[in-house]
Amino acid sequence: MKPYILITGSSKGIGKAMAELLAEQKNNLLLLARSEQILADLARELTQKHSIDVQYLAIDLAKDNAAEEVLQWVESNHFPIQALINNAGYGLSGSFEKYPLIQHKDMMRLNMLAPVQLTYLLLPILKQQQRSYVLNIASAAAYQAVPGLTLYAATKSFLLSFSRGLQFELQNSNVSVTVVCPGATDTDFPNRAQVGPKAQKAAAHLNMSANEVATLAIHAMYAGKTEKITGFVNQLGVIFAWLLPKKWVEKAAAGMYKE
Repeated sequence: MKPYILITGSSKGIGKAMAELLAEQKNNLLLLARSEQILADLARELTQKHSIDVQYLAIDLAKDNAAEEVLQWVESNHFPIQALINNAGYGLSGSFEKYPLIQHKDMMRLNMLAPVQLTYLLLPILKQQQRSYVLNIASAAAYQAVPGLTLYAATKSFLLSFSRGLQFELQNSNVSVTVVCPGATDTDFPNRAQVGPKAQKAAAHLNMSANEVATLAIHAMYAGKTEKITGFVNQLGVIFAWLLPKKWVEKAAAGMYKE
């Protein structure tokens, strides 16, 4: 059986774009997200259009034992997996105290714990392939503190560091680990994160399409790159964030996300 590529958060945005691109390349897919109807429609569409096998699991990866449920689903169906794409995630814009603690905890579980658990549990299956991949979708926000997106940026910093460390550990194995850090992308992220109009207006001039980001991410994964920042402007921004005094960078970010 041709192996599968598992994509979390695949019902919309970058995850959906990656699913469509990988389907065009005739890859079998395992799609994970919360909305069963959207997944069912997407699976049917990709199967009919590309003559591949697409299976899906509607699941909230922020809940307890979600990763174990995914593993049980994979093992019970004997799905061979060649790539794990940890794409699911979201942000919360505004002051740290604006949101109930439970919302912060859910975001941390989805952005950090879910990728770690899925990677840990599925790594033995990935190692059964001749060549396999882990692709983690972080953010350009991972390279600095972002007041107004404080906890989100911190979760993405975690994912960036985790990915780089794991790639080094696995460098002599058949599994490569890639972390991709997009900047502003034309997805539903601003609405889900409740980003204010000022930040949305600034991002509109820099937005990349989900398809552009997905294309760069998949290319980086197959090339075995450790890290990829999408877009020249985002790359330049990361350089400035590293060179300039942190207080300057944080003040600029705070001004953008100030409510």
